[in-house]
Amino acid sequence: MGHELSLSKPFLDTCYQLRASTLSIWAAKGAQSVSMLIHPQINPVALQLGPVAVHWYGLTYLAAFALFFFLATRRLRHLPYARLTHWNVRDVEDILFAGVLGVVLGGRIGYCVFYQPSYYFSHPLEVAYVWQGGMSFHGGLLGVMAAMVWFAKTRRRPFFQVMDFVAPCVPTGLAAGRIGNFINGELWGRQADPELPWGMIFRGAGDFPRHPSQLYQFLLEGLLLFAILWIFARKNRPMGQVSAVFLMGYGILRFVAEFFREPDAHLGLLSLGFSMGQWLCVPMILAGLFLYFAVNKPRDV
Repeated sequence: MGHELSLSKPFLDTCYQLRASTLSIWAAKGAQSVSMLIHPQINPVALQLGPVAVHWYGLTYLAAFALFFFLATRRLRHLPYARLTHWNVRDVEDILFAGVLGVVLGGRIGYCVFYQPSYYFSHPLEVAYVWQGGMSFHGGLLGVMAAMVWFAKTRRRPFFQVMDFVAPCVPTGLAAGRIGNFINGELWGRQADPELPWGMIFRGAGDFPRHPSQLYQFLLEGLLLFAILWIFARKNRPMGQVSAVFLMGYGILRFVAEFFREPDAHLGLLSLGFSMGQWLCVPMILAGLFLYFAVNKPRDV
């Protein structure tokens, strides 16, 4: 009757791998065994419904959008939006729709432009091959900003009033995405000291422990940034300051996390020993600082 819903094998495989997630290995020099964590090779397919496969990574995107909607509807109760009668749930729905387009298009185009411009210039059709992977947060941010420009103009609202509304609702989505990266065993960290208790061996990254940088980013750019923004935005701030704190906060936290994340193999470290991700954070931090001190007038509501 219908398609068979198959959950058991991926689930059981994951359970077995989690139970065996520690391994004693011998150091290359000496006869001392070291206990290390091994990344559980989780099946990327969360469930299989006939020929349709639902991937964990897709579910993390769905969770990100659901969290945004949940938080944004509660953001309507914060000042100044609680006093602005033209802000309502319909606005949240429209912002989410426009934001999804901005994230996907901006994230993909940004990756192609920032990380592999020469390759995609020679293979322009592959820009659309999103299933091959390759998304950039900084490109996604630009895409979302463009989408919010459209929303602000069509609704005749100040751009930074829109961005201040959106900013505190974004970090939980970033956190969900980092969990997806960890499940997939991708974007792993740099080599770690073998003594590091949470150093982890990732498939395809050699037999030495690495920093689980996806989890660092989950904690920093996700949970910590969310807490900072949510608390900061609860008070009525000058228009643009919440956006400024987001720019500074994400830029600084991502810059720090990049010291533990393995640079892209085809780029390596760039000037001053910084990665591409770190260099893309520099203008974010500077723009946030400028905006924070430039908008010093009380918000007129």
